[in-house]
Amino acid sequence: MEIRTGVRGDAERIAVLHAESWRTAYAGIMPGDFLSGPLDADRLAVWRGRLDEPPPGAGLFVAVDGAELLGFAYLLPRADGRLLLDNLHARPGRTGGGIGSRLLEHARAWAAAAHPGRTVYLEVLRGNTRAVSFYERHGAVRTDERICVFEQGFELPELEYSFT
Repeated sequence: MEIRTGVRGDAERIAVLHAESWRTAYAGIMPGDFLSGPLDADRLAVWRGRLDEPPPGAGLFVAVDGAELLGFAYLLPRADGRLLLDNLHARPGRTGGGIGSRLLEHARAWAAAAHPGRTVYLEVLRGNTRAVSFYERHGAVRTDERICVFEQGFELPELEYSFT
């Protein structure tokens, strides 16, 4: 497995993996009609936008094995001076094999070098207990709780975690 910087040509494969990951991780958490609806098109629009006009200071990293995309991590500077780990996904069926851990380690090392002194934080849905356990095992500390309002018209409780 190799981890490299994501490029514009990765947008479609990232979008497909992102939608697959959401359908797997959020089944029973997010509304079924959202997960079975236009999620593929929604994720493709997000990733084309992010890669056609990358926000300054953002970092995208992909884990690949040859031509196969195994996972990705995306970090985004926020106005409060912190870095949001906005996405960390491993291909469904390949979770538990170290892809996420390696991506997280790479993303945190990049953040320390590219944005020294900035806190890396993430938001995770409360119901995604597997992800909560993953981040806690990797040293993240819960720093907030709130309700996430999705533009698709639903709300879910989320937790904020930070790496110190």
